[in-house]
Amino acid sequence: MTSSVVGAPGTARRYVHSLWLLSARDLRVRYATSWLGYLWSVLDPLVMSAIYWFVFTMVFERTVGLEPYIVFLITALLSWVWFNSAVTDFTRAFNKDAKLVRSTAIPRSIWVNRIVLSKGIEFLFALPVLALFAVFGGAQVGWGLLLFPLGVLLQAILLVGIGLLVAPLCVLFADLERTTRLVLRALFYASPVIYATADLPGDLPDVMAFNPLAGIFTLYRVGFFPEAWDPFAVCVSAAMSLLFLAVGVFAFRRLERPLLKEL
Repeated sequence: MTSSVVGAPGTARRYVHSLWLLSARDLRVRYATSWLGYLWSVLDPLVMSAIYWFVFTMVFERTVGLEPYIVFLITALLSWVWFNSAVTDFTRAFNKDAKLVRSTAIPRSIWVNRIVLSKGIEFLFALPVLALFAVFGGAQVGWGLLLFPLGVLLQAILLVGIGLLVAPLCVLFADLERTTRLVLRALFYASPVIYATADLPGDLPDVMAFNPLAGIFTLYRVGFFPEAWDPFAVCVSAAMSLLFLAVGVFAFRRLERPLLKEL
């Protein structure tokens, strides 16, 4: 990989150190003036989980998902919040710090990777909440919990690939920022967050497998819901995550120079 994306071996340590400093800065700035601080990283998925749990359990007769449904929801919603917030931030990753992006000698992929890392840290900080709901909700813990880190890894790879593609394009084409948000809204309902892939009729479960989030959600859920295991979806997610990364790296190499001219 070129220095524009990963950095030469001699600068790897400086890159990692700078990545950590930028990610830590993002977290400090986000919570510095907040009374709730850490709770904000779990409040959004908790509120969303409570709403969907109430609607599908108390208002309507639920025919989707697995029991305990609240655990089923939270395992995917925590992951979705990481994905959604990271992709949203990608749309302004370079415009937000334009002067620093132009002047820095560090590979500029760092402005994408710091978002993936900082949002990923928030995701990890929220996992104790999932553990509490699993305990008090009566979820069964099985061998599949060992696959949880693989889900984290695949989601990080997927996000880096998407970020390397989306971030520079949003500088070159301003309308893509709003378009990305619309796509994210549609993608939420096109992803197995409030329902399981198996709940879909006909051949739709096979089609859903080509949504890379489907296999990632499977890796998060299988530790609590062994029946959710879907090796086809997991393999497709792994392949698509690596494909997005390859496309993202290639696109970033081509778009970096026009990106710097536009900033």
